[in-house]
Amino acid sequence: MRSLPTGMHLRGQIMRAATLGLLLFGVLAAGLPTEVLAHAVTEGDKGYILEISGVHLIPFTYLGAKHMVTGYDHLLFLFGVVFFLYRMKHVALYVSLFAIGHSTTMLLGVYMTWNVNAYLIDAIIGLSVVYKALDNLGAYQRWFGFQPNTKAATFIFGLFHGLGLATKILEYDVAQDGLLPNLLAFNVGVEIGQILALAAILIVMGYWRRRESFWKHAYTANVVMMTAGFVLIGFQLTGFFTA
Repeated sequence: MRSLPTGMHLRGQIMRAATLGLLLFGVLAAGLPTEVLAHAVTEGDKGYILEISGVHLIPFTYLGAKHMVTGYDHLLFLFGVVFFLYRMKHVALYVSLFAIGHSTTMLLGVYMTWNVNAYLIDAIIGLSVVYKALDNLGAYQRWFGFQPNTKAATFIFGLFHGLGLATKILEYDVAQDGLLPNLLAFNVGVEIGQILALAAILIVMGYWRRRESFWKHAYTANVVMMTAGFVLIGFQLTGFFTA
């Protein structure tokens, strides 16, 4: 097993990741409309939902699955969560905690019409990616001498991911007629999409872990993931201050 970097080296990598993230989002944000920064729903999906009312289980299931498998922020966090999990029972436990968290706030957020700023929630989702990358790098033990409760953190960040999902659904302006069944169908779709995405991630991880390059590049992979998290934070904060 490759040893983890020293505390000084890790701090240097974090500063470089944050700087690179800021540069990337600054360059990209200059040419992106606000809607892209907000990770908004597609116009085709939004237009379809605006035209229908009543119970439509299959379309909402499809939309939920589509949002999850194309939700790069959710997938990055899941990738970080399972990065060092080798047993399926551990994978199932953490993914279940994440699913319970995001299902709870997604359903409550939409049903009770919680007025939450989408940019700030998505910035916190980007922060969850940074948090998990640092956790995988052992940063908290080096800096603070203790390990945060990873199960609690997965559940708590799941709550924020669910709020992120809720803000996207509210953008659909879903009709009140059949709202609860449609929300449940959307949630089922999210779970289906999560299972499909997780299966693909585990297949790739299983292949990679059998190769010597895994321990050679595991540290770099988490630094890259941390950089992506900083980019996501930057995108959303840019949208918040310019929208």
